Amino acid sequence: MIRITNQTRSSTIADRGELARSFISRLRGLMGRASLEDGSGLIIYPEWSIHTFFMRFPIDVLFVDRSDRVMTVVAALVPNRPYAGALGARYVIELPVGRIAASGTQAGDQLLLEPSPHR
Repeated sequence: MIRITNQTRSSTIADRGELARSFISRLRGLMGRASLEDGSGLIIYPEWSIHTFFMRFPIDVLFVDRSDRVMTVVAALVPNRPYAGALGARYVIELPVGRIAASGTQAGDQLLLEPSPHR
């Protein structure tokens, strides 16, 4: 598990981040899941665009560059849509709806990803 912290805002974005790094895990993403629990998130690496096809719920999305700086923020992206994302993004973080607002995260914010004590 990975903890995702917004260093600019001194807020926690997720304390149970899951890494999708293989082709299959990146392709599958959140498809088939019933929900995304509060405090969790999916880090898709490397990636700069996503889709929400075959998903059952909307998600908040962060597109992040290689310096761990937020490039683009998308709140409540609905299911069954492609999203081109941000050219130059290195990875994408998918979150439960409301996490972006709750953490105050905005484009330009600096993130920190580190091992989480939660298992």
